[in-house]
Amino acid sequence: MNYCVYILKSEIENTYYVGYTHDIALRLQHHNDGWTVSTRGKRPWKVVYTESFETKGKAIKREREIKRMKSRAFIERLISHAGGRPDPVVDSP
Repeated sequence: MNYCVYILKSEIENTYYVGYTHDIALRLQHHNDGWTVSTRGKRPWKVVYTESFETKGKAIKREREIKRMKSRAFIERLISHAGGRPDPVVDSP
């Protein structure tokens, strides 16, 4: 079973959500149906980025790597590189 890390963008707010799953279509449906408390208030969501992994462990590791950056600029740069892994960008204060 393949897993993926995904980034969602709220269609009503300019915010992102990072997660991982083995079924991106079903997971998006769950987010848009309000199953996830942290994303419920910002529906609807659309998928703007995915990366595939052979194992759940690798997907979790990458999800944590992206979340650890805590950087909107990093996420937007990642999306703009469409699957590439750009060098980390540190936000200026």
